Amino acid sequence: MQTTLRGVGVSHGVAIGEVRHMGTAVLEPPAKQIPAEEAEREQGRARQAVEAVAADLIARGNLAGGEAQHVLEAQAMMAQDPELMADVDRRIAVGSTAERGVYDAFASYRALLAGAGEYLAGRVADLDDVRNRIVARLLGVPMPGVPDSDEPYVLIARDLAPADTALLDPALVLGFVTEEGGPTSHSAILARALGVPAVVALPGAGELAEGTVVAVDGSTGEIFIEPSAEKRAEMEASAAARKAALSASTGPGATSDGHKVPLLANVGGPGDVPAAVEAGAEGVGLFRTEFLFLDDSKRAPSEEKQVAAYRAVLEAFPEGRVVVRVLDAGADKPLDFLTPADEPNPALGVRGLRSLLDHPDVLSTQLTALSKAAEGLPVHLEVMAPMVADRADAKAFADACRAAGLQAKFGAMVEIPSAALRARSVLKEVEFLSLGTNDLAQYTFAADRQVGAVSRLQDPWQPALLDLVAFSAEAARAEGKSCGVCGEAASDPLLACVLTGLGVTSLSMGAASIPYVRATLAKHTLAQCERAASAARAADSAEEARVAAQAVLSGE
Repeated sequence: MQTTLRGVGVSHGVAIGEVRHMGTAVLEPPAKQIPAEEAEREQGRARQAVEAVAADLIARGNLAGGEAQHVLEAQAMMAQDPELMADVDRRIAVGSTAERGVYDAFASYRALLAGAGEYLAGRVADLDDVRNRIVARLLGVPMPGVPDSDEPYVLIARDLAPADTALLDPALVLGFVTEEGGPTSHSAILARALGVPAVVALPGAGELAEGTVVAVDGSTGEIFIEPSAEKRAEMEASAAARKAALSASTGPGATSDGHKVPLLANVGGPGDVPAAVEAGAEGVGLFRTEFLFLDDSKRAPSEEKQVAAYRAVLEAFPEGRVVVRVLDAGADKPLDFLTPADEPNPALGVRGLRSLLDHPDVLSTQLTALSKAAEGLPVHLEVMAPMVADRADAKAFADACRAAGLQAKFGAMVEIPSAALRARSVLKEVEFLSLGTNDLAQYTFAADRQVGAVSRLQDPWQPALLDLVAFSAEAARAEGKSCGVCGEAASDPLLACVLTGLGVTSLSMGAASIPYVRATLAKHTLAQCERAASAARAADSAEEARVAAQAVLSGE
């Protein structure tokens, strides 16, 4: 008998296949004491294992490229964290083996973060993966991971570490389902980049028996266990129809009655550009520049290095629009030379623009590099600041842009509710807004974007979040300026129609989502999108909002 489960759909598409489970975690090493004279040797073993794991993560990142490279480089930095290594050394000095010292030090850090409720608690899966890799190397055992299989399968896991997700083979892994995670977790973002159907935050997924046939709908979040022949046929027909619609949809983004909605790509570096160009992106709506700064957490990259990297992206979109976000450091992206090491809650501390204003030389160098990178190119360069809270923040950033001689539009990201509520005030200082819906949801609902237990509150369909989008778009329209969305909300085709109806003027997303959004927008008029937006805002929950919008757009 067919059973239906529901998680959170985070990557479009349908997958039907047998269940295969992720390898089990590394076993806890024994707690045996070593003689004092062996401590130095064990400390050396631990350091060698850490360096080897960090090097492996960087190599995997180089192989994967794009967004995955950025994520894995951040994980390598986690492996080499000096405070963690100091704790490992202390534990070994009082008698622990290298593997036990690593295991206990990571466990202590993990418990501290989870207990304090800090933003970095959202990286627990990443932290566990780093620990497992180091301990496995020290024990001389294989690292648990993606199962070996000659036949395609649906992967089931408690959570997927970035190192596993980044190198999944879409020819074998038809789709994946995780018990934890959320719509903006690393696993979800990388799944979309790979084009692999995925469902996260499904409690009990690990209880599915090996070999069970499941059908995964990455759009709705539904999992059908032992689907009937009729259900399989229905899902396969739906997937085929969707593929045909994607192939038929080309050109700029627009509603069926010709209302233009530029569809832009989110990129994490030059490695993401080919996929964006192939998907028909009309430009870049979010160029994350952190990848340049993660190579060395001790110092900022030179102006010359920045110029070369920025120009590589700008050249790919001649006469297109490229929106660059200046360095967003802090919280889950700490940099030794920029961010405080002892903040009790980094997510609510000195991050984003706040860090840059405390280090004006870093901001000035980046703005100057962007200016030089754009020289002689017909590209429409726009530069925006992350974590803008109010008009004073917006003015400080605009003043820095002018001081650097930047010939570009400068704008503000709306990630803090205060910026949405006072958007007209912010727009007195800048020329455009860009909504980062991932962080905006996190701060609106006090719900960490990486914690599966609060994924309900991270759902971009939450009416309160839609209200904030509407406030921002209305303010931009009143000021005669633009307001785009560059958060993951834009990658949901149905929600893209609602955002358009709310007055958003452009949508930016992972390249793999652009064809889906283009095809869906092309089926509806602007008036339909506006009615769907009104229906969604009138709802009392994310699910009700989704259903209400779907009813309007389907003509029910």
